[in-house]
Amino acid sequence: MTHRYCLVSFHSLIILISFLIASQSFADKPKLQLATLYHSGLEVSDYFVSEKLDGVRGYWDGQQLLTRQGYRIDAPAWFVEPLPKQPLDGELWIGRGQFETVSVLIRSHGGGDHKGSDSDWRQVKFLLFDLPQFSGTFSQRLTQLKRIIDEVDRNWVQLVPQRQMASETELMARLEQVVSGGGEGLMLHHVDALYKPGRSTDLLKLKQWQDAEATVIGYQPGKGKYAGMLGSLLVETAEGIRFKLGSGLSDAQRKKPPAIGSQVTYKYTGVSARGVPRFASFMRVRRQ
Repeated sequence: MTHRYCLVSFHSLIILISFLIASQSFADKPKLQLATLYHSGLEVSDYFVSEKLDGVRGYWDGQQLLTRQGYRIDAPAWFVEPLPKQPLDGELWIGRGQFETVSVLIRSHGGGDHKGSDSDWRQVKFLLFDLPQFSGTFSQRLTQLKRIIDEVDRNWVQLVPQRQMASETELMARLEQVVSGGGEGLMLHHVDALYKPGRSTDLLKLKQWQDAEATVIGYQPGKGKYAGMLGSLLVETAEGIRFKLGSGLSDAQRKKPPAIGSQVTYKYTGVSARGVPRFASFMRVRRQ
């Protein structure tokens, strides 16, 4: 009886420790500034404009590198060693169209053939775009970021290029240039804005299409050339809107589709009168 009691207590302890670790991760979730959608009619010259990078958000809290959800990123010591003892907000980025590569890398832990080697990390740049705890306007934060990067003096720590534009016509021409080159879109920071956690109307994203997340709730079998494979995912948005998501899936994903309950990111152009995304296309499985 005593042995059994100890065994149960041990299992309970493991569960408690796991819960505490998960709770701690949630409690430490960075309080980041998040963008809202761009809309016409703004004074474009009041904003700094940069490319919206297709990477993984990286938050340096002064001691460790974290994801947007607060999970620790096990980057090599040499990668984080030169970073200052103050919070930095940026993007872990390899290049346009390389989201999955960097996403897999930041989810790795430790060494081994499949755990992300130094040579893998040598591809990654930490591109900085803000200073979360610096009390000043975005223009002032940008000046301070330039000083920090000069002091760090490492080629993998860089400033996201920022520029100002005179008109919406110039802005849209820049958007077309970025998208035609394989980029996602643009980000706009108001020059006089303070850093405020949560959704901010002073931080805008501009894309030729929108993206969102949905949960996989089922599968639709394929037909014709997709017979025996997945035809489309059945997904549900946070608002309870259900629809089929078939476009954008590779043959490999059709043979081994995202798991039921997983979250996926899709892109779309507007919604129907019932709120269903128009021309929805699968982009990727959302990672923590």
